[in-house]
Amino acid sequence: MASKSTIPAVKGTREFYPEEMALRNYLYAKAAQASQTFGYQEWDAPFLETIDLYAAKSGEELVKEQSFVFNDRGGDPITLRPELTPSLARMIAARQGQLTFPLRWWSFGPFWRYERPQKGRSREFFQWNIDMLGVNSPEADAELIAVAATFIQSVGLTPDMATIFVNNRRLMDAQFDALGVPSEQRMTVSGMVDRRPKMSPEAWDAYVLENGLTQSQLDGLKKVLANYDLWQESDELVRLFKALDALGVREYVKFDPNIMRGLLYYTGTVFEAFDLSGSVRRAILGGGRYDNLLADVGGDPLSGVGFAMGDVVMGIILQEKGLIPPFVPSPAPVLVTVFDESLWMNSFALTAELRAAGVNVLAYPEPAKLPKQFKFADRMGIRVVTVIGPDEAETGKVTVKNLANGTQETVERSEVAKTITKILESAAQQ
Repeated sequence: MASKSTIPAVKGTREFYPEEMALRNYLYAKAAQASQTFGYQEWDAPFLETIDLYAAKSGEELVKEQSFVFNDRGGDPITLRPELTPSLARMIAARQGQLTFPLRWWSFGPFWRYERPQKGRSREFFQWNIDMLGVNSPEADAELIAVAATFIQSVGLTPDMATIFVNNRRLMDAQFDALGVPSEQRMTVSGMVDRRPKMSPEAWDAYVLENGLTQSQLDGLKKVLANYDLWQESDELVRLFKALDALGVREYVKFDPNIMRGLLYYTGTVFEAFDLSGSVRRAILGGGRYDNLLADVGGDPLSGVGFAMGDVVMGIILQEKGLIPPFVPSPAPVLVTVFDESLWMNSFALTAELRAAGVNVLAYPEPAKLPKQFKFADRMGIRVVTVIGPDEAETGKVTVKNLANGTQETVERSEVAKTITKILESAAQQ
């Protein structure tokens, strides 16, 4: 029981006990696998940045309300990074003439935003960012969507559990033009569409009319949002879906004219993946095509496509669906026991021999009764336990016990590593 004087963690931060760390590492490994399968290079940027880096690109809300800002000892304003794109732009601009394009980069690291903590959202989170830079084509967009689909599939989510929905900025701009919606009103309209699932049809209609659209524009907008074949009018989306077919991930992707979030930030294709199998539709990841990445940091114009995925929501989804691999407390599948003080160093020497043979080994740190050591092994998920008692020490042998089936054998010390390896390989095949 914790002491009443225990200092609590900072609000909105996360504590990673071994179980939580295993999940974080699992998501990192799956993100790495999906990224590297497509040839993307891992990179990262500083966790601390000057607030000026975000002021030009990210808007006042992020800078003034969502960033953790403080002055360093020299009095300069510093922030814990709330996003990665500005750092990406700066780093590429600094070496634009030396880098080989198209650039394929990915990163998985921590970010901080001063938001109200709630389920699925914390002030400290890890995020997978992945981008292709220097190519402007629907086929490049399709590759990023394929990376996302590959990840989703790799963690056990089927297309009926999670789907990537696609829309296109230029296609929707053409629809807004036909409806007579001025450009300065489109951000408001996008927000209206985002709110639609949370409102009754009657309440949403009234809300739209109250916020500046005419009845004729409302009727036209509803027709657009109900037209799931609209993508066929976009050459970009026709090419995109053709490429997705070729990449073998088409079953995870659908067109949805209701995808509006980020539509004004992105310049072409925009996409979001959602968990569809829970009681609430939750966004898993989102991204799209953007132009002029380097405009605010002094580089030459550069087009790109990318997406980001936070670890919090994805972790919750996988836990709810029972898709997280069983937690194994110890990364060492073997425990070398210590029989008594006279044989202590003998056991320690065996651990060194086994590690030299490539076996991860956990040594009990001190002499103790064997039942206590075996109980420890069981609680730590250990598969094999070795014992060197007086009889084994005298004959140069070691007793090896398989905890999975309860069998044991006493073997020559030179054969211990081989015996353990055989047990572990057999267990891995079962």
